[in-house]
Amino acid sequence: MSTATISLLSAGAIEPGLVAAVDAYNKRGAGVANITWSTAPVIRRRLDNNEVHDVVIAPDAAIDDFARQHKVAGDERLYVGRVGIGIVTRVDVVTPDLSNVDAVEKAVLDAESVVFNRASSGLHVEALLKNRGISDSIQHKTKRFDDGPAMMAHLITGKGQEIAFGAIIEILMFTSKGLKLAAPLPEEIQHWTRYDAAPMTAARNAVGARDFMRYLATPQVRGLFAAHGIE
Repeated sequence: MSTATISLLSAGAIEPGLVAAVDAYNKRGAGVANITWSTAPVIRRRLDNNEVHDVVIAPDAAIDDFARQHKVAGDERLYVGRVGIGIVTRVDVVTPDLSNVDAVEKAVLDAESVVFNRASSGLHVEALLKNRGISDSIQHKTKRFDDGPAMMAHLITGKGQEIAFGAIIEILMFTSKGLKLAAPLPEEIQHWTRYDAAPMTAARNAVGARDFMRYLATPQVRGLFAAHGIE
């Protein structure tokens, strides 16, 4: 094992579970893992610019691309978990009917503003609204943010009948700050983003990277992720 710092580059949607796992790892004294958070599109840009970390945790499609580009060791990738999309509002907003696809569409059309991010969940919502044929009609009231935390910060201080979409696990992080999980997306339009981890081929701390990968596969870590809503 290596006691040197292990650099992790991770998507933010799994933050609560990964923070808990890293805290437990660092307490073991075998090494110190540090996390750099980015959205999936920014992770792609970072690696396109030849930025080097020891382990990358990102949506599986991104890890597929990184493996093809030989930037990560695809044969050592590890499934971390999956995260679904939910609908979030402030606690003072009356929750509309969100029980089916038509009800969600009506809630979007009736809302004063529609909010989502430019990360993985936001890209799915963007495609969903286009497929439903309503993206043009709501363009004037659509607000986009670079990541989940920025979107949540806007909602907390917002006003009016706003409806927003985000990763369920991120929504749950803000339920003590004036927001609520109004509902998950109905199953027929739900999108589960799978997150995988893989060591970078150019990792500066290759020994530490592989030690952390072995740690991620342990039942203890699986339990930590499950406890924070990452399936």
